[in-house]
Amino acid sequence: MTKFTQKGINFDWGEKEENPFQLIKQKLCSAPILSLPEGSEDFVVYCDASHKGLGSVLMQREKVIAYASRQLKVHEKSYTTHDLELGSVVFALKIWRHYLCGD
Repeated sequence: MTKFTQKGINFDWGEKEENPFQLIKQKLCSAPILSLPEGSEDFVVYCDASHKGLGSVLMQREKVIAYASRQLKVHEKSYTTHDLELGSVVFALKIWRHYLCGD
């Protein structure tokens, strides 16, 4: 989808695109999918990386608390798989530090 946000790319958004988008949005934000954190313990972070982007999931007691992802920056596209995986861990720790470290 991100290619459609680039300059000069035309994309027509109609009912055919809107209906699945609203369904996905509703499913990702509904109670069985996302939960509020309870306390400050038992957090688990799952991280992954590809040559397109970084992603991670914050969980607590087997419930999803938050998702995060981002595209790779230009200079990161040449990184090794090992470095990308480490980058996804750093990415997750930066955004969820307040949950994981109690800061």
